[in-house]
Amino acid sequence: MTAGGDVSGFVPQKEIVYNSLLPYCERLEREAAELLVEIKADLSRAVLLRELWPGVTFCARKLFSFLKLYGRRFSKEDHVLFIRLLYELVTLPNLEPRMMQCYARLLIQLLKKKELLSRDDLQLPWRPLYNLYERVVYSKTEHLGLIWFPNSVDHVLKALIRSCRLYFPASSTEEMLDEWRPLLCVFDGVMQKAISNMELFLPTILSPEEHEQVLLFFHLVNLFARLANDNIGYVDWTPYIPTIFTRILRSFNLPVGVCQMVAPRYLTNSYDVGYVVLWITALLGGPGNPAQKELTCLFSSIASFYHPSNHGRWQARLMRLLQRLPASVVRRVHRERYAPPSWITAVPEGQRLTDADLQEFTRSLRGAALLAMFSKTGSADAAYALQNLALLAPELVVPAVLEKTYAAMETLTEPHTLTATLSCVIGMARSLVSPNDHYPEGHAHVLPLLMGSLPGVDPNDFSKCMITFQFITTFATLVPLVDCSDAPSRHADLTEIERDICFASAGFEDFVLQFLDRCFALIDSSTLEQTRDETETDTQTHLESLVKLGLSSAVGTVLMQSSTEIYKVALQKLYNFATSSIFETCVSGRMVAEMCRAAAKVLLTLSYEELLNEEELDKELLWNLQLLSEVTRVDGEQLLKYQGELERILCVCVRLRCKQAYTLACSLLEHTLRSLSLTYPTEYRSTSGGFDNKPSEFDWGRAGDVAALGVCWHVPGREEEDFVFQLLSRLLRPELRRIEQLVSGDRPMTRCAVLWQSLAVVQHCLLGAGSLLPPLDGAHVPDLVASMVNMREIKLHVGVDFAHRLPHTHFLPNPDHLLERSEDDTKSLFVIIKIIGDLMFFRGTHKEEFDSRWKGFALVKKSRENRLRGKKQHVRALLIDRVLLQHEMRKLVVEGSEYKVVHQELLGDLLLLSTSTYSQVRSRAQSVLMRAMGTYSFSYRDVVPRIVQLLSPQNASGTQQQFKGALYCLLGEHGGFCPAAARDWDCTGEVWPALVRCGATHPTILEELSVGRLFDDIVDRIHRQHETTGIHLTVSERFQYKRPYVGFCLCFRPWKFEHMATDLLALLLRDDYPLPPDAVLYFTQSLVHDSISIRKVCFEPSIFVSEKRVFGGVCGERGGVPDPEGLCVGDREGNRWLQYDSNKLPLSQERWDALPFVEKTHWGYYSWPREMMIYAASEKPQDDLPYREMSEGEKIIFEHFSDPDFTDRLVEFLSLEERKGKDSFSPRCFCLFKGLFRNYDDAFLPILRPHLERLASDPHESSQRCVCEITAGLIRGSKHWGFSKVDSLWQLLCPLIRTALNNITVETYKDWGTCIATACEGRDPRKLHWLFELLMESPLSGEGGSFRDASWLYVLQGGLAQQQWRVSELLHRLLAYLEPKLTQVYKNVRERIGSVLTYIFLIDVALPHTRRTSSPHVAEFVTRVLERLEPLTSEPEIRNHVREGNAQETDERTQAVKLLKTVLKWLMASTGRTFTMPVQQQLQLLPLLFKIAPVEIDESCDEMKQDARTCLSLMSQGLLYPEHIPPVLAALEEMAGSRSWHARFSVLTYLQIAVFYNLFTLLSLPGEVLRTRKLLMRLLLDEQLEVRDMASTTLSGLLQCQFFPLDSSLQTQLQTLSQTCLPKARGELASTDLVRRHAGVLGLSACILSSPYDVPRWMPQILMDLSDHLNDPQPIEMTVKRTLSEFRRTHHDNWQEHRQRFTDDQLLVLTDLLVSPCYYA
Repeated sequence: MTAGGDVSGFVPQKEIVYNSLLPYCERLEREAAELLVEIKADLSRAVLLRELWPGVTFCARKLFSFLKLYGRRFSKEDHVLFIRLLYELVTLPNLEPRMMQCYARLLIQLLKKKELLSRDDLQLPWRPLYNLYERVVYSKTEHLGLIWFPNSVDHVLKALIRSCRLYFPASSTEEMLDEWRPLLCVFDGVMQKAISNMELFLPTILSPEEHEQVLLFFHLVNLFARLANDNIGYVDWTPYIPTIFTRILRSFNLPVGVCQMVAPRYLTNSYDVGYVVLWITALLGGPGNPAQKELTCLFSSIASFYHPSNHGRWQARLMRLLQRLPASVVRRVHRERYAPPSWITAVPEGQRLTDADLQEFTRSLRGAALLAMFSKTGSADAAYALQNLALLAPELVVPAVLEKTYAAMETLTEPHTLTATLSCVIGMARSLVSPNDHYPEGHAHVLPLLMGSLPGVDPNDFSKCMITFQFITTFATLVPLVDCSDAPSRHADLTEIERDICFASAGFEDFVLQFLDRCFALIDSSTLEQTRDETETDTQTHLESLVKLGLSSAVGTVLMQSSTEIYKVALQKLYNFATSSIFETCVSGRMVAEMCRAAAKVLLTLSYEELLNEEELDKELLWNLQLLSEVTRVDGEQLLKYQGELERILCVCVRLRCKQAYTLACSLLEHTLRSLSLTYPTEYRSTSGGFDNKPSEFDWGRAGDVAALGVCWHVPGREEEDFVFQLLSRLLRPELRRIEQLVSGDRPMTRCAVLWQSLAVVQHCLLGAGSLLPPLDGAHVPDLVASMVNMREIKLHVGVDFAHRLPHTHFLPNPDHLLERSEDDTKSLFVIIKIIGDLMFFRGTHKEEFDSRWKGFALVKKSRENRLRGKKQHVRALLIDRVLLQHEMRKLVVEGSEYKVVHQELLGDLLLLSTSTYSQVRSRAQSVLMRAMGTYSFSYRDVVPRIVQLLSPQNASGTQQQFKGALYCLLGEHGGFCPAAARDWDCTGEVWPALVRCGATHPTILEELSVGRLFDDIVDRIHRQHETTGIHLTVSERFQYKRPYVGFCLCFRPWKFEHMATDLLALLLRDDYPLPPDAVLYFTQSLVHDSISIRKVCFEPSIFVSEKRVFGGVCGERGGVPDPEGLCVGDREGNRWLQYDSNKLPLSQERWDALPFVEKTHWGYYSWPREMMIYAASEKPQDDLPYREMSEGEKIIFEHFSDPDFTDRLVEFLSLEERKGKDSFSPRCFCLFKGLFRNYDDAFLPILRPHLERLASDPHESSQRCVCEITAGLIRGSKHWGFSKVDSLWQLLCPLIRTALNNITVETYKDWGTCIATACEGRDPRKLHWLFELLMESPLSGEGGSFRDASWLYVLQGGLAQQQWRVSELLHRLLAYLEPKLTQVYKNVRERIGSVLTYIFLIDVALPHTRRTSSPHVAEFVTRVLERLEPLTSEPEIRNHVREGNAQETDERTQAVKLLKTVLKWLMASTGRTFTMPVQQQLQLLPLLFKIAPVEIDESCDEMKQDARTCLSLMSQGLLYPEHIPPVLAALEEMAGSRSWHARFSVLTYLQIAVFYNLFTLLSLPGEVLRTRKLLMRLLLDEQLEVRDMASTTLSGLLQCQFFPLDSSLQTQLQTLSQTCLPKARGELASTDLVRRHAGVLGLSACILSSPYDVPRWMPQILMDLSDHLNDPQPIEMTVKRTLSEFRRTHHDNWQEHRQRFTDDQLLVLTDLLVSPCYYA
């Protein structure tokens, strides 16, 4: 492509096809070529000149606009070069965050269509992007306030990585894994970082030969889902399918069982539903389709949760699953069958989804979707699911939905049912009417559905009325309303179905006429008198406007799609209705006028002469004027026939004195001008030809052909343009002269309405003819910003050549004169503000209208598109609408709009109005002003100084309103441009000092409360929108604007403004620029300021840590022991040197210097970094930093903290109580002291020592909190001290900590726990051996009471938990210390011991490739505990006889009960925190739990029973692997033989939860399923009634989730049991025969209750069998009655559907059973 724009032989990457359908498309190719050449030249120049701002940023915005306007209309070479350049730009170090985000968004757009570029065309290095991600997402200075990122930066960066990872080289996978393997320590939070990095960065779109190079080894759901989806057929997931579906089912956290106790959130993973759906979709298909069986079982298990009567926290996740899964399968089928071939590896033929697979998939989801469609919160999700299912298998979905729809249309009492079914049918309308071999009967339902929906046009039910309009509009768009009844005589080759449909199409005319009658009835009931009082005649309510919109849209679509014959009949009916009555002009009149407009838009051929001849000013004239104003919204060519009449009417009516009349006349003027001047399509029919030449049935639902769309455009011709300017000459110019005379005073203003009326005419002229008026032009405003790049605005052709020129400035009166003469004429000022806004932004359409229409288009597209076929297979009307939106988008492009002198004048007028007297005027003007400053390039640099001038003390004539207006101008709009927070050093340098200066210059104005709040709002907006601004992008001296703030801050007297100044100054702290010394002085002195709010701001630790000292590093040795070959994780010889060893502690200087300390606790557990850098050990104690070598800022800090008076006051303030009972450990204070002791070593320790000793001995909460913060800062700040200093430090701290812990209180124990945990975080445990040995001394001494013991353990636990696997010796010592003390009598100590035991055994994990840990093992501990619990194992039930706090009883059973209580606390604490469930050890304790747990929990149950029940519930929800299931079932079978019926009952509650939460794992073991069934049948025959009832409930649940099928053998077994003969003698009823008969009846009841919302084919007979037992003795009779009652309750809603499954005889019996006898019978 040459610079001249030669496009011969040019092959674009991907154009926007809609551009070729515009009426001026022949000019777009050259326009796009010239714009691209300009962008490339400017961008290259800006990069070569290193002008990132404004040059590169401006060019990037223009390129973004180019993509929006023309798509990727450039060559592949240009595409690659653009991407590489932007990739280099976005990964520049120290790039301004906002610029980085701007370039990233553009890069995402360039990479969006991945099929355009293969990995051979483009490769991107992953390391620069990863470094950028690390700097931003894991910034080390953001939490210190040294850098401020945009709120959305994380989201944008992740989206960029997802777009780029496809183009990472093949070798990048191995490099990434080498980078992140050392982070894979399961006990460290850093592992989450490694997982998220892998999920985000690892590329998964691979060629077949690359699959062998990738090794994935960890359970990463998101990554695995993406891998499966990108490589269908290349990864065999079959062995893992049961585990995958078990995990998915568990992730929903569904309540199961009678107690329905859900485990805590941390017990099960809550996976992202989007990735779950992606994984399931990728698993489907292939030989045998194994995943489909599991999917069917999954939805059978959760189907009942979709019923409308069920609600819970889980509902939203289940609805998202139902909504997204069919859509994901549709995308896969599109990819396999219809997507164009590309370089991305295709799905192998053998793995593709067949029609049989799709039918099976649809069956599995259909039941849940049909249940959910009536949900009050999820009906929209269900409708979307059914829409996609109908694309896959319409013959399975459409009939079921239609059946419910017809039933809903017949009922009047359930409007929600009707709206839900209609919304579902709307979604699947395309599948219903499109040519389809799978469901050809769909066409026959169109007319019955349309006729049946007519009663929905109900004025009494708004939602039903709107959904009916939407329903009719949808079908009318898809189906031409043409009478084809004569088609069979003309076409002999029609099928029988086609012939029937052709004959039925004769009813379309009847439908159209009935629909109009319904609309007329709606209008008659919507007159003004019936809707609201006569006083409110000017505005419509939101409800009325929506009804009017729906009505006009439906009528317009119906008439547009009607044949000529039907249209004429309908038009005559509408004409008669409109002219036979006179309607009021507010409600019903507007509706009728809208209907007439819709009809006239189709074809304007009738005469409206009788509307033009009215002269009297009455309701009839107003109605006719309104009608005329609407019917002129038609094709402009038709209006030329009435040119003279329209001009005459307008000239008369716009000068009428009646407000209603001239308002309607202005609307008429606007609509006439718009119809004549705009470019727009003239028809939206479903086919480009007429409806008269062929049977339209063949065109039903057919997609429009983009290549041959045949759009009919109205393009204003010469006659229409002349008519427009003739009207402007007749109407606009006189009004402009009149306005000028009124405003200047040359003409007396008898009333304000005269000016308002003239301004209204001007405004409507501008709105009507705006598209023919040229944009504002003139000289540019000079010297706004210096740039070496030519920043020209984008100029686009929009079909108009602007031959006529009108001076725009004449549209607007001078606001100065108006404000001087009639400032209270606010209505006129409102119109002036609108005119200014339209002059700047209006080009035939408003941005707000365009955005609304674009959203509406997206919604309609979503409901009508065929996502299966894709390729823009939309209906023709939708495609035409999209082309029109493309045309309007071109008119609204404002990127790079140049700021000209005419704009400067208009913004000056807006600023004047923004600071006028009346608040409403100010508010509207400010809104337009903010939009203008955000639109025109750098215009804020011209306006902001003028705003600031209004706040200055030199503005002596300023009023309070002007002052407030200026402040509001600085505040800006919410979510829009805010001048006070502009990322421009020049503006910041003017605005922020001016705001602070107001405190001293306007004392009287500041007394008003609203002004004070306004200042607060401005500072809050600055805080919310503040982002770090680049320094070195232009002239570096601009940064010096910060210096005046500092001296200015120190002299403020009003506290509010001093606080504001301090706040703003704190925002200027940076990590790439040192803070000036006077700022350091101010912040340091303010640490002891009297105002607590200022002290809080100055406590930002960034001030004292920004001068961070750099410590040397060396490449560390790895202990000298090599790791074994292969993957070896956990404790091993190679990392044993990292462990805490009391025999090798650094107790001397030599030993300290010899040990290589590794602070990162995760290094070495999984693997070592390729290059392990550690801090260099000192050969001699490090000297303090000499005073003379300190910087100026460091000297200031050193001098102040060396001052005893300053330190005394600081500690006094820190130890004050701020909020009683709510104060907690302050990270800010901790970071302050950490930075001080890191940078200055122990220089301040002698001064702080007496304060520490005093605070440690003071039991008050605030004093203890203060010493905690200083102590934690001391320990962390001493990280790089020499041995002698550290040893001296611990000689001071150990007595302090011991004293504080012995005096610990309820208010302070959490602070000390946080202190020790913070101090130990990220530290080598060998460096902290003094602390650990102190904490291990005597945790449970008992000297200070139970609270002291529990608190000491809490603190110790916090320290050990930070060290994870590296303190195994301490864990062994602690366990040995605790084991003899497990028989605690105090509850709080037991709970704390349980939590500590959890952390002790946390390291004992059983993960693949993991060595046996050297830390304590659970198995050994449980064995020792069971020996001590021996006295309880022989008892049938364990009862608690030990009182709380009673330590006197020492017999074996008492000690065992105490021990058991502690063990229960441990089990409860560990169930949700351990990484792998110790199943074998739990099974050993299970019999004891069954003996304790009560059947029903109530207030009388003691602590031990409640804990046991909780343990059983949590343990039953544990994840089981296949090898765990046999021993679990063996334990349950053993307990099923227990003498205690409570234990047998608990077995069933445990079984039902365990089976559900491990459903698919169990189903993969058929032998264990049979074993479970035998166990259940055994308990169904239990002698205890409660056990049998629970067995029945459990059986019902297992049948419902298809754990085992209800086959003939099970039915026969249950029926045989239910037919057991009973002895006749009454005394023998308690025999085993009664138990067997009752067990059979309970089993049959379980079968009935297993299908609560359906009637399977076996159910009627079982119900009949149950009815035979109604007269059996108790408890059989009660069981049958309860079952029948539950059946009636669950099947009542859909009984009309369910009763069809029964014979007449069975229905007769059921009626007798289910209907209660009448009292009077």
